[in-house]
Amino acid sequence: MNVSDAVNTRKSVRQFLDTPVADETLKQLLTTASRAPSGGNVQPWVIFVVNGDSMSRLQDHLAASPPVEEPGYDIYPPKLWDPYRTNRFALGEAMYATLGIPREDKAGRLEQFANNGRFFGAPASLFCYIDKRMGPPQWSDLGMFLQTFMLLAEEAGLQTCPQEYWTVRQNAVGEFVDAPEELLLFCGVAIGHADPDAPINSLVSERQPLDEWCTFIK
Repeated sequence: MNVSDAVNTRKSVRQFLDTPVADETLKQLLTTASRAPSGGNVQPWVIFVVNGDSMSRLQDHLAASPPVEEPGYDIYPPKLWDPYRTNRFALGEAMYATLGIPREDKAGRLEQFANNGRFFGAPASLFCYIDKRMGPPQWSDLGMFLQTFMLLAEEAGLQTCPQEYWTVRQNAVGEFVDAPEELLLFCGVAIGHADPDAPINSLVSERQPLDEWCTFIK
């Protein structure tokens, strides 16, 4: 698979098969992903992998923990403005339409949201942390590392879903992985094989046309 194919094929999968993922495969992907760009070679990412039996133990731990906590950061800016607000709204509506969950079905929408906490059925996951003292440049490094990992997973025949959802379970996750106090949980990533029969996996998010966000200076 070339890079363009991996980029165009990758998407956030929200229903996985229970097919196991080998630890060795994840080690290889993470090692290669660590070649992602990093300003000054700081390499600010700290990763905890949950796979196999530890995934079952995590689910038990989460079930005994508060369902929602104060997030560690603002996932979106307050009063998100256009065109960003419209982009986000359109994706949400498209996702629920794909699932056949109308706007008035609050219970159905909450249940779908709760699927985040089950990693959408994925058998493996990782949690990505960063030191709280790091700044925006290191957060940028973190994003490049995660994108590199997800493209490599695509090449390896695996699918992923990055989940900022986990910031609202940061304490429960931190207790489970025994994360040091100086670390902040940025996101989780569900990892596995996409369920080809799940309607939600047919969803492909739209992107704005190039000329709406890019200017070539003459």
